[in-house]
Amino acid sequence: KFLDELLGEMTKLFPDQFFHIGGDEVNGKQWDTNPKIQEFKRTHKIKDNAALQAYFTARVQKLVSKHGKTTMGWDEILQPGFPKDVLIQSWRGQASLAQAARLGYRGLLSSGYYIDLMQSAGQHYAVDPMSGDAAKLTAEESSKILGGEAAMWSEYVSPENIDSRIWPRTAAIAERLWSPQNVTDVNSMYQRLDATSQHLEWLGLTHNSSYIPMLQRIVGADDISSLKVLADVVEPVKGYTREETSPVEPTSLMPLNRLIDAARPESTRGREFAELVNAYVAGKAGAEAKSQIRQWLILWRDNHTKLQPLEAQSFLMKEIVPVSQSVTSVATAGLQAMDYLDRGERAPDTWKTEQVALLQQAEKPQAQVLIMVAPSIQKLVEFSAGQRLSQIPATSSE
Repeated sequence: KFLDELLGEMTKLFPDQFFHIGGDEVNGKQWDTNPKIQEFKRTHKIKDNAALQAYFTARVQKLVSKHGKTTMGWDEILQPGFPKDVLIQSWRGQASLAQAARLGYRGLLSSGYYIDLMQSAGQHYAVDPMSGDAAKLTAEESSKILGGEAAMWSEYVSPENIDSRIWPRTAAIAERLWSPQNVTDVNSMYQRLDATSQHLEWLGLTHNSSYIPMLQRIVGADDISSLKVLADVVEPVKGYTREETSPVEPTSLMPLNRLIDAARPESTRGREFAELVNAYVAGKAGAEAKSQIRQWLILWRDNHTKLQPLEAQSFLMKEIVPVSQSVTSVATAGLQAMDYLDRGERAPDTWKTEQVALLQQAEKPQAQVLIMVAPSIQKLVEFSAGQRLSQIPATSSE
């Protein structure tokens, strides 16, 4: 009765044809400890919690239909005998999506499009609803897959940083979903994504404009130049690592005012640096690119001396100072590698071993952020200790 009245009110509020009933990740613990529910299962010969959920979902589906809407839900609601107009949203991946299509149900993919997990636009762009098991479907079955939907969970967002967690990466997902499958040029996507980001800013979104005020609060001053240099090359930890590694038990009352909250999900500077280094080690970078690599390395090496005094101004800086020191250390390693390369000397193996160990340590989360330039600097270190490209024969496969 309660759900009937609730759905009656809710379906009148929204014009959408689809009504999402959720239905994912039921653990059944409360059902197992509830005597009335256990008695209900025995009376109705319901063998387990999965069957109980199926019974409940079927009743909810009928209520949704009664109020003129089409039921939509996560993978777990799929069960034999459901009306074929039910829409399945898959968080489990293409295999689950394909299974629903084979049974005659329409579906959407969300696996790979969870923007709250802080993955790069490039990673999202590579996800295709029609890949994996879905690529093996017949033409009729394939027609059941409608596309995908980006999912955003809001445990770690505030009015201040929510736009930066959604945009501009969601634009890359949107393009993936409306583009032909053979449109996969990631570099081209990033060029257009940068322009799209600017257009979004003109429309009033705050994914860039909120960045500076958040850094100012961390520092406790208007001059954030040194903190911004650092923040520009870090990203929040990925997946569910933040919750798993939180120094305190996360609650909804926890202020979202740390570097992890201000840092963008994807470091543009880190990506640009990686592109330059990749071109350089491949022998495709000119003098200007080489100069830019060195300029950035010098900037990061020297930044810590400017940032460290800020620790006395704000308690929020205390966890950041060690991250800054790590950035200085990895940048120093990068400059040493560039020096070896400029002199045409092969870096000693002992030095390479020491620097790689340092860099691998720096790639681990600190203050729940990741130093995104560390992997590229490791490439420089390894390149400086290896064979020069000029010494490799043109016919070499390397």
